[in-house]
Amino acid sequence: MRFSINGRFLSQSLTGVQRYAAEIVKAMDHLLASKSAPSQLLDADWQMLTPPDAQKLPGLRRIQVKQVGTLQGHAWDQIDLARAAAGTRLVSLANSGPVFHRNHLVVLHDAQVFRRPDFFSWRYLALHRTLGHLLARRATIATVSAFSRNELAEVLSLDPASIPVIPNSAEHFATVDPDFSIIETLRLAPHQFFLFVGSMTKNKNVETAIRAAERLGRADFPLVVVGGDNSKVFGGGTSESRNGIIIAGRLKDEEIAALFARAAAFVFPSLYEGFGIPPLEAMYFACPVIASSAPAIRETCADAAVYFDPLDAGELSTRMRERIDLGRISTVEQERQRQRLATYSWAKSAAIMLEFLAKLNPETEGGRSIR
Repeated sequence: MRFSINGRFLSQSLTGVQRYAAEIVKAMDHLLASKSAPSQLLDADWQMLTPPDAQKLPGLRRIQVKQVGTLQGHAWDQIDLARAAAGTRLVSLANSGPVFHRNHLVVLHDAQVFRRPDFFSWRYLALHRTLGHLLARRATIATVSAFSRNELAEVLSLDPASIPVIPNSAEHFATVDPDFSIIETLRLAPHQFFLFVGSMTKNKNVETAIRAAERLGRADFPLVVVGGDNSKVFGGGTSESRNGIIIAGRLKDEEIAALFARAAAFVFPSLYEGFGIPPLEAMYFACPVIASSAPAIRETCADAAVYFDPLDAGELSTRMRERIDLGRISTVEQERQRQRLATYSWAKSAAIMLEFLAKLNPETEGGRSIR
């Protein structure tokens, strides 16, 4: 048995999707190397195929990394990867893969291109909707939450039972040493600022967080906005600084960890998510979470967050004011966070992935079921 992993994610900018792919690969590698995977997978050949512009993923012991092809982007997926992965069972973890490779498991993280076309450029929509439909017919689809499973099943006319849920996690921050110098650099008072972390894309809805902070009117509790701008693809976004708003731009994980550990609360106003990793990352540092009431976020956070309508800046401002009045996180809140964090781990997700791969029957195209 031979397995190939689509390593194109290593040539892409780091977002939640690429983080997921990297952590799942590392966790799968550990389970295989420690012989904790299903027995029929232990003697298989494992390789990760990467494009020429890919970054390294260090520390792999069982999965061999092989650079293939000369192309980039989707062309590499459809031509170079398809050729190199021929005759193997292919695993694509980041929303795309070669559409003519039939023995193929693809993780689609959400149904955003179908549910919220207003978030994307028409070129992006046309490409990714077409990819989604083609992959649904030729590959086995997996996803990251029960919400996304139901969404994808509906828009792609699939049986929800045929879509395994392989969730995200947040314990990748366990190896991150917080760099608290960022607190001084941004001239912040510990536990006297709110934090937003995310890309400047329409679905992340940073403008609602900014309007809420302006309504709050507490310059002594500014909103720190961390993230980059991808408006060329998605449209919208913000880059200007305003009173009581600190635009910090892209930061290192060590700096983000320090901000999580010292924020009054993490604000997550996203309009649509397939899962929502950042609230769990905040919980890892015992940071209170004020989150959008979007279904996938409620599924992820359960009772470990307080919620608001992401279209209502006034309601978010009220939640922020309530947090100031409550002060530091309570022991009850911390226990709820610990329980949520215990629900997820990259090791658990990798085990689900490997168990599912062990059960797939290539003679039935992965056992997918179309309604």
